[in-house]
Amino acid sequence: MNKTELIDHIAGSADISKAAATRALDAVIVAVKTTLKKNGTVTLVGFGTFSVGKRAARTGRNPRTGEAIKIKAAKVPKFKPGKALKDAVN
Repeated sequence: MNKTELIDHIAGSADISKAAATRALDAVIVAVKTTLKKNGTVTLVGFGTFSVGKRAARTGRNPRTGEAIKIKAAKVPKFKPGKALKDAVN
């Protein structure tokens, strides 16, 4: 399912226009991004938790030359599914 299909589903399920569903989905995405940027977490009970993890600096290899390269430390978004989501999938 892509974003357009998700918007269509939201609009149909919530009985709202596609424009309103688009604005609602965009607002949720912006809220999650903003919170994660501030190193916060977003918990949606029954769905899961979005958080920020840390990836340590490390040494890698350039696949073309085999030369060692340094990879900087980075913050990465993480998602941990909730129990209800896990149960729905299984």
